[in-house]
Amino acid sequence: KWAEIFDNFGFKSFYMAGELDTDPAVSFTVEETHFKHPEALRLYKQAFNGGDTRPRKLSKDMHIFRDLLKDKIYEFIEKFNLDMIVPQNTLTIPLNIPLAMAITEVIAETNIPVIAHHHDFFWERKRFLRNCVWDYLGANYPPHLNSIQHVVINSSARHQLGLRTGISSTLIPNVMNFENPVPPIDEYNADVRKVFGIDDDELFVLQPTRVVQRKGIEHAIELVARLKRKAVLVISHASGDEGYEYELRVKEFAELLNIRALFISESIADERGYTEKGEKIYSLQDIYPHADLVSYPSLQEGFGNAFLEAVYFKKPILVNNYSIYAYDIKPKGFEAIEMDNFISQATVDATNKLLDDPAEIKRITDKNYELSLKHYSYTVLKNKLQSLVENVWGRPANPCD
Repeated sequence: KWAEIFDNFGFKSFYMAGELDTDPAVSFTVEETHFKHPEALRLYKQAFNGGDTRPRKLSKDMHIFRDLLKDKIYEFIEKFNLDMIVPQNTLTIPLNIPLAMAITEVIAETNIPVIAHHHDFFWERKRFLRNCVWDYLGANYPPHLNSIQHVVINSSARHQLGLRTGISSTLIPNVMNFENPVPPIDEYNADVRKVFGIDDDELFVLQPTRVVQRKGIEHAIELVARLKRKAVLVISHASGDEGYEYELRVKEFAELLNIRALFISESIADERGYTEKGEKIYSLQDIYPHADLVSYPSLQEGFGNAFLEAVYFKKPILVNNYSIYAYDIKPKGFEAIEMDNFISQATVDATNKLLDDPAEIKRITDKNYELSLKHYSYTVLKNKLQSLVENVWGRPANPCD
């Protein structure tokens, strides 16, 4: 989304990451930058193994890996003659500490303009708080350097960043292209219910998130059970980098409550395609139009992409009253079925009542869409980014002109 806006400004975007599906002509793949690279993973596990004292060898290994990554970053900058870099969460969450160290040193040595996009800081995750690398975290997550403009996605992050580090930041919320309405169901995704074995008269509840504990998926399971309807809970993504114990817990809980839960992550990707067996791969955007209700019972979120997605596809939403929703989103006037960390009978009744009232669903979803067009659209993103660009070059045009 940011790259699309930068393109509209006349910039050309280039990409560096451990895994890329972008045009090779603008891509610079460095496997060592991936948090699942064996060396990055080894260093991560040693840094967050629960000990407070860092072995000298770990320090040495961190610096060796940093130097390798630093050389690659310089190569990336020089190959494409970059005028600005935009680190995406790499200076925010410490999954690859040597990478953040390398980026920080390159910025300090070049004074290159930077817009650092922060999604979720390390202090927001309990698993990062016991470690032997506090000095690295303090210096690099994020670094306090003159050429960096910091961007956060919610008010709480802006307050905490300022309180903890003295760093000022710009709030740019997550956005979607609300200027362009939802595409209709087409021939490719018309068979979603059939492919996943969902009957036409079955309530399709979509949980469009990864299976991690803070998503509160057991609440979605409980809601489906208490609705007393023919229903299925469809969970779109796998657990990712946070382990599989919670996924097992979710599956066991669904079985305990006799709820049909479908885990379809193997059939979901960013883009449409086919498996080696010729089976369809759908994008999440293919799934949304078929859902009757979107469940979003998260206990904690950096912002709420799934909330915006549900609004974009004009679906009723069950949402937990998590802090960012309560502070940043709800006050703008959005309407949803709300819960406060547990499923009450009132939540069940409100859900059943809304599902039986198509006119009310239309009123709410139309209202939410209009609010998002005002607060979370590409136009909002464009205006915010233009201001940051003008801080560097004094105008939104290409700095090479």
